[in-house]
Parts: sequence; structure tokens; C-alpha cells
Amino acid sequence: MKKIILTLVLGFFTAFAFAQDAPFKGKTFGDGVAPGNVITTADINAKLGDSLKKDMKVTGEVVVVCKKKGCFMTLKMPNNETMFVNFKDYGFFMPMDIAGKKVVIDGFAERKTTSVEDLKHYAEDAKKSAEEIAKITEPKKEIVFEAKGVVILED
Repeated sequence: MKKIILTLVLGFFTAFAFAQDAPFKGKTFGDGVAPGNVITTADINAKLGDSLKKDMKVTGEVVVVCKKKGCFMTLKMPNNETMFVNFKDYGFFMPMDIAGKKVVIDGFAERKTTSVEDLKHYAEDAKKSAEEIAKITEPKKEIVFEAKGVVILED
């Protein structure tokens, strides 16, 4: 009886020791996202620290998707700001109807200054009005994310 109990206990410990995080449930794009070490958009700045660029996995809510072909999206950040997300080598595109959905992204966050020309281009692709585009007159210092994989989480 002791051997059976010992074997069961050892079996449970082995199962827990080799257990893996469950993969994310949802629709996958690009390389997908392996589970583990995911932070929220509110934690990106702290994780970047003094670095200009860092590999990370982030979860957040989609605010806008490129209306032209899904070639970029923005995620909600603290203080009513957004983080621009593009996709590695334009290797995949996002559905254009996912605003408000939660996603997990895997790639590189980078501190960057985006030029006025690029900001206007992105605004045009997002179908902003001519009035809104004309208001873009200065470059923007921001955190930009290049995703190699995305999962749109199931509700």
C-alpha cells in the first residue's frame, strides 16, 4: 500500500513539474504567441526601463485597426494613449473588425520618434478625416511594437 501511495504522489509531482501553461484560446496570426511571461500594456514602460528595444509579450485591448487592409493596429495604453503595433515584414494582417477585442502580441517594443509624414500616412490608412490629418504637425515620441505573432482572444 505504501508503494502505491508513494507512486501516486511521485506521479502527481512529476505531472506538475512538467506541466506547461495552456496555450491562448483564440485566432492566431503570424507565429502565434507561446504562453508565459505576458505583461499588460500598462507595464511596457517599466519593462523597457532604459532600453530602447526589448522582446516581450503583451496583452491589451485593440482600439483601431488599419481600414485599408489590416496592416497595423493600436492598443489601449494608460492615460488615454495608444501604442502603435505593426507586423513583422508585413507577414500577416489583422481582421479590420476587431476594435474592442483583447489580444496577446509577441515581438519587440521600441521607443521611437515617428515622423509627421508617417503619422499622416497611418491616419490616412485609418480613414481619418482630412481635418484630423491636417492637425498632425509634429513628430511623436512613442512606444511602437513590432509583432511577430498575435492571438485574438476568445471572449
